[in-house]
Amino acid sequence: MTISVRASGTALAAVQESIASLVADKVASRIAAKDFTLWGKEADSESAIRLGWVTSATDSIELVDGILALRDEFRSKGITRFVLCGMGGSSLAPEVITNKYNVALVVLDSTNPDQVREVVAESIETTAIIVSSKSGSTVETDSQKRIFEQAFTAAGIDKTERIVIVTDPGSPMEAAAKADGYRIFNADPTVGGRYSALTAFGLVPSGLAGVDIKGLLEEANKAASLLATDVESNPGLVLGAAMARTANGSSYKDKLALIAENLSLPGFGDWAEQLIAESTGKHSKGVLPVVLDENSFEALTTQPDVLLVEIAATNAHETSSGLSVSAPLGAQFMLWEYATVVASRLLGINPFDQPDVESAKIAARRMLEERAAVVPALFIDGSIEVRAQELDLAGSSDIATAIKKLFAELATDGYVAIQAYMNRNAGFDVHQLRELAAKSTNRPTTFGWAPRFLHSTGQYHKGGPRQGVFLQLVSKDQEDLAVPGRDFTFGELIASQAAGDAKVLADLGRPVLTLTLNNPQEDFATILKAIG
Repeated sequence: MTISVRASGTALAAVQESIASLVADKVASRIAAKDFTLWGKEADSESAIRLGWVTSATDSIELVDGILALRDEFRSKGITRFVLCGMGGSSLAPEVITNKYNVALVVLDSTNPDQVREVVAESIETTAIIVSSKSGSTVETDSQKRIFEQAFTAAGIDKTERIVIVTDPGSPMEAAAKADGYRIFNADPTVGGRYSALTAFGLVPSGLAGVDIKGLLEEANKAASLLATDVESNPGLVLGAAMARTANGSSYKDKLALIAENLSLPGFGDWAEQLIAESTGKHSKGVLPVVLDENSFEALTTQPDVLLVEIAATNAHETSSGLSVSAPLGAQFMLWEYATVVASRLLGINPFDQPDVESAKIAARRMLEERAAVVPALFIDGSIEVRAQELDLAGSSDIATAIKKLFAELATDGYVAIQAYMNRNAGFDVHQLRELAAKSTNRPTTFGWAPRFLHSTGQYHKGGPRQGVFLQLVSKDQEDLAVPGRDFTFGELIASQAAGDAKVLADLGRPVLTLTLNNPQEDFATILKAIG
């Protein structure tokens, strides 16, 4: 087992600034001992019930046999396609794990009607679904479960043979699942969603899909003892210190450009992004992860407030000014969880709450109740409807001008957040979109598929430093899809989520430009041209 974190330049200076005190305060061993006092008295009530992740790699071993037995049962019945219905941390870890092991898992973490319809309609005869939610009250996951129940029944399939529930013991979802006769895997209730990679939330969908989950846990267990040691070479302390305290003269590098090696750790940056952003982005503080790939716009990494972090499964190498991180996937999960809570201690932040995530949910529910009151567009360019909040578009009549005015609101320490309430599987070139925006502004630019980001990076957008400008892309699909047993459709739900989040951001004084695409493919191409 090799875990390596190499720091140089300003990152090394940051480590040297804090590492001795972290060792003297025995932070690593206290995390391993689940000492909930590490983050201050205000965090005690939450941290006291959120440290189960520290021993997840050991605690979860007892789940393996049951998961593999169910996998074999499904295979014997010809069930080979697995769909995960989940949001945020419940979906991102299994996506990374199955990508790494090159096994197929369909992740449905959207309420876009076209995407939902396509996933439900495909190969229903050979499909089983995993519904993952700590409480079961998550509206997206509940809606996805309902549409699959309807589809199984319509196909003459016993839904209890095809639906697996992952939830906390004693949750409303567990009670409902027992009443319905579904198979249930209980997760550890002392682990928050973004730290749940090595719990039932990460292991059940991954194991059913065909991952060697025992080997994954072994990688994590080997890392745990190293990360618990109070020495200056502890990679968790080194990474956490660099994340929180990267000095740059009188300021700090508070944005991490994460470049995960595509071949060895595909998609890992997306998982790390939600962990870091949701854990640290609150009380107008935080660390903003910016997920890049190996071919991304390199000029971003030279910005004075951006720290480059290169991530791979093996062979960390020296960087001129930044961090290089290498470890097997199971160890990476443990490493970044340790580092994130270490950084949070240095920042004076509780890493286990998410106070601003709920604000968007409340606003979305309100918009859903008032969905008849549609805000008229300021203007329409072709088939793109343009709306704005906290952004003056007076005199504008085309989207190129509107986007230019949004980008003009960027401060020198700002960032662009692109949020796509669209069909993730429709082939949109989102990499090009992000790259064009980054080049146009010469500022860090993030991209998030909606509504999943609302459960993760959405916390940073509202609770972190108020530096962002926000570009919402909302596709208006030609055919909506009703949510069975509810008085709303998937299209109404996702539109309400976009409107609700925009309102919360605007109430915080952040500029939001919303572009509604009536012809998604053509309009997306128009937006690319307008930015480029």
